[in-house]
Amino acid sequence: MNHPAALPVQRPSWALLGSEPLRAALEFASHKLGKARDGEPGDGHPVIIFPGLGADGSSVATLLRHCRSLGYAAHDWGQGYNTGPRGDLDTWLEQLKSRVSALVAGHPLPATLIGWSLGGLYAREIGKLMAPRVRQVITIGTPFNSDADHTHAGWLFRLLNRGASTLDPALRVRLRTPPPLRTTSIYSRSDGVVAWQTCRHAQPSPLVQEIEVPGSHIGMGWNREVLAAIGDRLAQPPGPWRPYVRSH
Repeated sequence: MNHPAALPVQRPSWALLGSEPLRAALEFASHKLGKARDGEPGDGHPVIIFPGLGADGSSVATLLRHCRSLGYAAHDWGQGYNTGPRGDLDTWLEQLKSRVSALVAGHPLPATLIGWSLGGLYAREIGKLMAPRVRQVITIGTPFNSDADHTHAGWLFRLLNRGASTLDPALRVRLRTPPPLRTTSIYSRSDGVVAWQTCRHAQPSPLVQEIEVPGSHIGMGWNREVLAAIGDRLAQPPGPWRPYVRSH
């Protein structure tokens, strides 16, 4: 596979974008009608899930149930609708860190942070701020290696960048830099909202892995392949990464 830096990055086609609702509905039906996949029983560590832009805890309800069914102490971020950061980004992130710290208080084990789309950017940044208390970060369809013109949700980045149409160079480098802990990016080449290349790390590292799944962007929260990958990541033992083997 070519390195992401060597591939031209373009917005997903309008056809992919237009088919997002139908494909997401089919993925939801597949999840509901298909046989549930057993996962490894969890160790009970806390899992915090950050929804995408314009979504709230109800959008990650399937993912929450999945994590809880495996034995994890899963919570959504508890902040209602994700309307993007307000005011100074660093001040806002510090406030979010305090709320996440309160959610995991009392748990003896480090937490996993999971973020969908824009929520994945939060998970990565909070992972940097809370590294000793965080076990790993998992992002789902999160374009951390992107600029505004690589996505059909360019206004997502304008929320982070004080309204500018392109990312400030320093902020771009910051978002592309992974947390200093295990980080997995789950992405789809058929994502109709963000360019799949922007969900991959530019530089290899023993701490980062990427998992490709088939599916839409807005259906990732109940996509069976995504749920299986998350179950595998949550059960990762300490030490070197265990290779992810996609089930069929």
